[in-house]
Amino acid sequence: MRDEVFKKPISKQFEFDEDVASVFDDMLNRSVPFYKENLNLQIKILKEFLKDNDKIIDLGCSTGNFLIELAKKSDKKLKLIGIDNSEAMIKRAKQKAKAFGVEIKFLNEDFLNSNLNNAKAIIANYTIQFIRPLKREKLIKKIYSSLKEDGIFLMSEKLISENKKLNKIMIDIYYEYKKKMGYSEFEIAQKREALENVLIPYSMQENIDMLKEAGFKNIEIIFRWNNFATFLAFKK
Repeated sequence: MRDEVFKKPISKQFEFDEDVASVFDDMLNRSVPFYKENLNLQIKILKEFLKDNDKIIDLGCSTGNFLIELAKKSDKKLKLIGIDNSEAMIKRAKQKAKAFGVEIKFLNEDFLNSNLNNAKAIIANYTIQFIRPLKREKLIKKIYSSLKEDGIFLMSEKLISENKKLNKIMIDIYYEYKKKMGYSEFEIAQKREALENVLIPYSMQENIDMLKEAGFKNIEIIFRWNNFATFLAFKK
């Protein structure tokens, strides 16, 4: 379905409810620059580090895109687990996995309280930015301690710039992108208002510092477009 959630005046803050879940794949493709290309890049890189029976956990898995694509493209026998606190998202993820004939365990729970132990890789694509800052650092430390010694953490985030002028330029560039993808100025403004104090982005350096503080030593930026980036962090 086409994303038209914000064509009408908003009545609440943004949440991953049934209305959003029903159009979420279209929302991702039209709102997140190079979403599919970045997802495929992550999978190509991650595959090179995986072995049979490795456990992969996707935090905030939404409709399951990452794990479904990984299952389709990997020649390894993997333990795939997707976690999301939105019942509507998990319902669609299960339906899609069944349709593609792939085996993935989807859990409808709050991953802040989930058992992530012994994971080879943990994925958080555009997820951490929705965690309140007071809980964010604690979660990253939990992710680090839950990974195996040679574990990998993949994190995609929307960014802010510490340079105010540059930050405004990047926001304007992103808005132009969304207009090219078919969103009206009204829809863009509505979504921005709905996300106020819900999506709280960090700067590039703040994200790197947070990862280092948790214990990650080797941190790479494998994707960057304007105010979007993907971090690859190794536990070893």
